[in-house]
Amino acid sequence: MKTLKHSRQRDAIMRCLMARHDHPTADAVYLSVKEEFPNVSLGTVYRNLNLLADLGEIRRLNCGSGPERFDGDTHPHYHFICRECGQVADLSMDVLSQMDEAAQAHCGGRIDSHITYFYGVCRDCLAASNN
Repeated sequence: MKTLKHSRQRDAIMRCLMARHDHPTADAVYLSVKEEFPNVSLGTVYRNLNLLADLGEIRRLNCGSGPERFDGDTHPHYHFICRECGQVADLSMDVLSQMDEAAQAHCGGRIDSHITYFYGVCRDCLAASNN
């Protein structure tokens, strides 16, 4: 595999994602990194996010509507997406390997992983709608 040239801006993007658990958009990462590197461009942040995702260093989340989000946690885990406010949250539950096995029975190839998003309404939005 090709080795990446060291980049302080890419390191700052990684630090930003590792410190956050809100699954930020590229724009949010840009605003965060811009505090440390005022001259960084939005294009640089986008290119580095896509590069890091392509290399498997971070996860790119396509949650349906809205912009892509990014996750510094590459371990297998599930996400909950609020249909009201768009919040993306990690779910603290075991990854169900039985899903791979069940899908394998219906697949002509080989399944080695899966990505699952759960959609609904978050606690905050439910509370706000009850007021």
